[in-house]
Amino acid sequence: MKRTVALIAILIFALSACTAKQPGDARPSAEQALSSLTPAPVGEGMSPGDTAQSVDTAQSVDTALTGDAFAFTLENMPVIDGSTATIPLIGAVYAVLLGLPRSEADAMVSTSGTDNAFRQLVDGNADILLVYAPSPYSVSYARHQAVEMEMTPIGRDGLVFLVNQRNPVQTLTPEQIVSIYAGETRNWTEAGGSDAKIKAYQRPPRSGSQTMMDDLVMKGVPMMATESSYVIAEMGGLIEVIAAFDNAESSIGYNVYYFVSQMERNDKVRMLDVGGVSPSTESISDGSYPFVSDFYAVIRKNAPQGSPERILYEWMQSEGGQDLVRHEGYAAAAHPAERQ
Repeated sequence: MKRTVALIAILIFALSACTAKQPGDARPSAEQALSSLTPAPVGEGMSPGDTAQSVDTAQSVDTALTGDAFAFTLENMPVIDGSTATIPLIGAVYAVLLGLPRSEADAMVSTSGTDNAFRQLVDGNADILLVYAPSPYSVSYARHQAVEMEMTPIGRDGLVFLVNQRNPVQTLTPEQIVSIYAGETRNWTEAGGSDAKIKAYQRPPRSGSQTMMDDLVMKGVPMMATESSYVIAEMGGLIEVIAAFDNAESSIGYNVYYFVSQMERNDKVRMLDVGGVSPSTESISDGSYPFVSDFYAVIRKNAPQGSPERILYEWMQSEGGQDLVRHEGYAAAAHPAERQ
C-alpha cells in the first residue's frame, strides 16, 4: 500500500496511546484547516443554514484537534474508501487531519463505491470506510471471509425520487412509489400527471441506492423486471437520463439526497415531495422525510486500540467529527439515545 511521508496536522483524542506533540511543530489549527475547505454548495430544497458553516463550527473542531494528540501524517494516514456520496467528506477529513489545501486533499480521494468498498475493507485493501449501508451481498461476503466489521452511524441521508422539471407531478405517497416500482401503476394519469407511460429507472442490485430502495421503500415487495437500459450504473448517469428532453414527462428515478443536492445539481431535474414532505437536510435530520437512512464509519472489528484507523473511527463520532460532517452539508447522525 503506497504511503509517502509528510508530517502535518493534529487530532485530539483522549487515548493513552497518543503521542506527544513535539516542541516547535508548526501545524495549522483546525480553524485554519476549516477555512481552507470549499464550503458545500446550497442545493435545491436547502437554505444557506443547511451547510452549517459558522465560527462555532470552526471553534469546536479546533477544540477537538489541539493539545497533545496523535499526529496524522501521509505515512500513517489510514486508507479510506467509501461511497460516491461520501467523497466530499473524505476529502474534508484529509484536509483537516493533514493540514492540506482542499484541492490537494480532494486529489487524494479514491473510492470504490458502496459495495466494492466493503469488499476492499474485508480484503485488507482499505483500513476504514465512510460509507452507506452494506448490501446483503457485502454482509455475506464478510461472513464468508470470517471478517467481523464494526460500524457506527456518522450521518444521515435520504433516498429521493427524481422527475424531469417538465413533469407536472409534485408529490407521491410512499404507496404510489411502491406501486410504480412493482409495475402496478404504469401511466402518470394514475398519479396525477399527464397521459404518458411511466419510465421507471432503477439502480444496480448491489448499489447503495438500491440497498436503500429495498430496505426503506419496497420492504419485501418485488420490483418489476425491467430492460437493462432502465438500470443505470452510475449515480450521475441516473440524473442525466431523467434530465433528458425525450424523458420530460415520463421518467422517474431515485438517488441519494446529498448527491443530487450538492454534488450533481441539475436544473432540469426536480426532487419529489413524498407524502407531502420535501427532502432537505432538516427533514432528513429530524426524520420527518419518510425515507431516511444512516451512513457509517466502518473498520474491521479487530483493529487495535490506538491504531490510526480506530482513532479516526472514534473521532468521526465525536463533536469535532460531527461538526465536520455538518460543515460539508450532510445531515449529522442521530444522538445515540435517539437510535432504535
